[in-house]
Order: sequence, then structure tokens, then C-alpha cells
Amino acid sequence: MIRFTVIFLSITSLLSVYRVILGPTIQDRLVGLNLIATKTTVVMVLLAVLWDQKIFLDVALVYAILGYVGIIAITRYLRKEVIE
Repeated sequence: MIRFTVIFLSITSLLSVYRVILGPTIQDRLVGLNLIATKTTVVMVLLAVLWDQKIFLDVALVYAILGYVGIIAITRYLRKEVIE
């Protein structure tokens, strides 16, 4: 079941790439990037469970933090551009 979930999340991440590339607005692209980061984190956690590798959990945690901080930074930068 974990393997099916990993495959399903990988396929839906490809759909998110489509939204990032062809999103009509910058907000759509940011949501797509956030979806990709979240799904990648979940896949890393599932692979850690499947392969019994605890190091993947550490990598997933760091990736989630960097993804969150990155989205916040991009959002603040774009908001500053719109206000000015």
C-alpha cells in the first residue's frame, strides 16, 4: 500500500508541475510549488518507513522547513513588488 501511495503522489506531483509551468497567475504557480514541496516531503517520509531508513526523516524535515521558508520569502517579495 505504501508503494501505491508513493506512485500516486509522484504522479500528482507531475500534475502540479503542469500548474507551475502553465499557471495563469503567480498565485497558481506558488500553490503548485507548495504542493510539490509538500508531496515530496510526504514521499520521503513514506520511503523512510518502507526502507526503514531514519535518515530520510531528517532530510524530509529539513526539506519541509526550507520549502516553507522559501514560499514565505517569495510571497513577501511579490507582495512588496505589488505594493510599491
